[in-house]
Amino acid sequence: MAMPTTTNAPAHPCSVSRFIDFGPGSVSLRSRSNFFFIRTFNPRQFRNRSFSVTNVSVNHPTAVEEESSTNWQALAPDASSIASSIKYHAEFSPSFSPGQLDLPKAFLATAQSVRDALISNWNATYERYERLDVKQAYYLSMEFLQGRALLNAIGNLELTGAYAEVLTKLGHNLENVASQEPDAALGNGGLGRLASCFLDSMATLDYPAWGYGLRYKYGLFKQLITKDGQEEVAENWLEMGSPWEIVRNDVSYPVKFYGKVVCDADGKRHWIGGEDVTVVAHDVPIPGYKTKTTNNLRLWSTKAPANDFDLSAFNAGEHMQAYEALANAEKICYVLYPGDDSEEGKVLRLKQQYTLCSASLQDIIVRFERRSGSNINWGQFAEKVAVQMNDTHPTLCIPELMRILMDLKGLSWNDAWTITKRTVAYTNHTVLPEALEKWSLDLMQKLLPRHVEIIETIDEQLINEIVSEYGKEDTEMLEKKLKEMRVLENVDLPEQFAHLIVKPREIDVAISLQELEESSEEYESAEEKDESEDESTEEEKVMAEPPPKPPKMVRMANLCVVGGHAVNGVAEIHSEIVKDEVFNSFYKLWPKKFQNKTNGVTPRRWIRFCNPALSKIITEWTGSEDWVLNTERLGELRKFADNKGLQNQWRSAKRENKMKVVSFLKEKTGYTVSPDAMFDIQVKRIHEYKRQLLNILGIVYRYKKMKESSVEERKNMYAPRVCIFGGKAFATYVQAKRIVKFITDVGITVNHDPEIGDLLKVIFVPDYNVSVAELLIPASELSQHISTAGMEASGTSNMKFAMNGCVQIGTLDGANVEIREEVGEDNFFLFGARADEIVGLRKERAEGKFIADPRFEEVKEFVRSGVLGGNNYDELLGSLEGNEGYGRGDYFLVGKDFPSYIECQEEVDKAYRDQQRWTRMSIMNTAGSYKFSSDRTIHEYARDIWNIQPVRVE
Repeated sequence: MAMPTTTNAPAHPCSVSRFIDFGPGSVSLRSRSNFFFIRTFNPRQFRNRSFSVTNVSVNHPTAVEEESSTNWQALAPDASSIASSIKYHAEFSPSFSPGQLDLPKAFLATAQSVRDALISNWNATYERYERLDVKQAYYLSMEFLQGRALLNAIGNLELTGAYAEVLTKLGHNLENVASQEPDAALGNGGLGRLASCFLDSMATLDYPAWGYGLRYKYGLFKQLITKDGQEEVAENWLEMGSPWEIVRNDVSYPVKFYGKVVCDADGKRHWIGGEDVTVVAHDVPIPGYKTKTTNNLRLWSTKAPANDFDLSAFNAGEHMQAYEALANAEKICYVLYPGDDSEEGKVLRLKQQYTLCSASLQDIIVRFERRSGSNINWGQFAEKVAVQMNDTHPTLCIPELMRILMDLKGLSWNDAWTITKRTVAYTNHTVLPEALEKWSLDLMQKLLPRHVEIIETIDEQLINEIVSEYGKEDTEMLEKKLKEMRVLENVDLPEQFAHLIVKPREIDVAISLQELEESSEEYESAEEKDESEDESTEEEKVMAEPPPKPPKMVRMANLCVVGGHAVNGVAEIHSEIVKDEVFNSFYKLWPKKFQNKTNGVTPRRWIRFCNPALSKIITEWTGSEDWVLNTERLGELRKFADNKGLQNQWRSAKRENKMKVVSFLKEKTGYTVSPDAMFDIQVKRIHEYKRQLLNILGIVYRYKKMKESSVEERKNMYAPRVCIFGGKAFATYVQAKRIVKFITDVGITVNHDPEIGDLLKVIFVPDYNVSVAELLIPASELSQHISTAGMEASGTSNMKFAMNGCVQIGTLDGANVEIREEVGEDNFFLFGARADEIVGLRKERAEGKFIADPRFEEVKEFVRSGVLGGNNYDELLGSLEGNEGYGRGDYFLVGKDFPSYIECQEEVDKAYRDQQRWTRMSIMNTAGSYKFSSDRTIHEYARDIWNIQPVRVE
């Protein structure tokens, strides 16, 4: 629909007897005695104008109509138009009954008012991209951890003050209204938050780029903390609907599963039959900061066609059978990362990944064809489209793009493969095995038969390239390369390559077994063995059987590297590990594919909006708000780090933020903490490699030593601390859930010990999410990033903490390395083994040569003593003992790093007692965080991987 233009525009769409010109074919709508129109609200068009605001409806007296007590004319022009818009939505876009404008209703009306403003810019952005036919990037991710959108949107629109003024006139506080918004449950950890930071930067920098994801109805889960630890219940973020999303019923595509592949008379392959579902687009506007550019996050929901509902079965009382097809379709988008211990869970996860890839690529191709008009040149596809796979979850983009280009668009294999490799790029986020996904070949064959054919051909081409590169002479080396690099694992070589690797003769084993059986029979006959001996012989026969063959797998990360034109790590040390270890053979074969793109976070959400007290100080001391877009300006704070005036303001802002957290913790956990204590925070996904266990064992050791000390000794040795944890353990990750339970048990014991009092508190914040992070991070003073070196790809929470003036304790892992370089070694507490030592240390442990520090043995014994209420922690502590074995052998080196960790914590106490020194360290952390803006990261992606240019929307 054409954008409306106003003729003698009224103050509000509900003004009596006022009209709007929609252009050709415009209409007006009548409601009772009022004419009203629906239009989008663009705040910029209202500046420097005066308005008169009329009643929303003369027939419905509500709180928003009580204008006799509100002098709307006293509001600024922007505020006047905003007030009119909020009033309109409170009356004519209701999700609540008429009546008082209470907080939930005020939030919804306010959000819809903001959405009006965004739609205007959104449509202008969309139209400009279409008209200029620019190259566009598409960011595919299984997660987008957005957080609340209201404050971020009005901040980006530069309307925070105006909205605050209006809501005050309506009897509400902006922050209270914003708190009514549930966090969008579309992600879990750093992967999803990074994706959302990237979307913010793409829009802010005017890059033509969209996000694609899935619209999870129930998210991951809502975390409850009970006496038994973590419990999971379904998220309810969509129960009241989302005011930000717009359902695009005209943007819908089919997605197929199962079926079979047939070959036409002309030799073309086609996928037919099977199970069909329909995807529908839900669009969410992503506004840029101080720009009209408003990009799109397109989320897919799944459903089945109405004719899949078996009405006959339903009327016959077979209700579950009647609804089966609809339920199978809808459950694809129910839950983020459904448990995959069962076969059904694995199928559902693979369906999710393929749905994201298929729906997004169909949409991308439709957009390309529409922009191309009648002259479609597939050779230009990669000149107009860049697809970024955020980790291995969207790997199926590669065979899906091949399938569409060949089977539906008629391209040859070579042409389709060239286009695919030029279009797709891959970001690797971790070296952990669970992130380097593998899928059962048999499962994929059943679910996606055509894609398996394509993957097999890609694997065959790769084998040919490996053989061409390394030759056939050194068969041992060739076998090693094939084993490392092939996309298919534990799958026999194609027939044309079978002669290259000579396998052990299986026939020899068979003959040997046969001879053993024959000799056994002769022996039994000669000796006339009794029944018990016969049973023994049967056991020996079973033992002689060869071991089962390993399962055939598809290695998704290998497929990403083979099928993409660029592979990037997300921190300097991680990118080196990717090249030197994870994909070393690929790096040697294609060194130009590999590059580094250190992660970043948006300074808008993570300083400007979540920490207004600190933002005001930064603006004052740097001389302008330029730092919000040009974070290098933060570096100017270094020259004022010793200034007493700045330090006093800095401490005051930190305390203001801490007071908010004191209230929050009381509300959420019931615990009262002192704002004078150090706020020591570790908030992230609960995982053994992130080593929350190291942190809590350090706290237990601290508690033990406090109990053994006199009151005077405690005062001199220990700075008061509030140790705050937050994060979710995956529902089936038993050891992670044990860690959560252990932390809460320690908290119950410590927090109720009157002898310790405010000297130490331990709090686990339930249901950690973006909104909680926006509260905790500005108040943080010490942040723990203590993963086993070489296992954290980057981390982004460390960047958020640094931006907010939080001093960090950590290992040389992920982005910690670069953060320490930028903030200065004196402003970072370092401990622990280095990444290049880890393999040797694990080997030492496996060989039984590791000798634990007495302090480590002491703290384990203290835990086992029953001091925490007699709970059994044998399984948890058992993971730290033994030399090897699953769940044993201290794989994550908690015991190895424990002594250096507690010694480093003693240095933390010493530094915190000198508040002048600590404040200087805090300032230097903010000053050194300039490098970690996602704006910088996106500029690098745009230049080095996507080859796209900014497009300013006027």
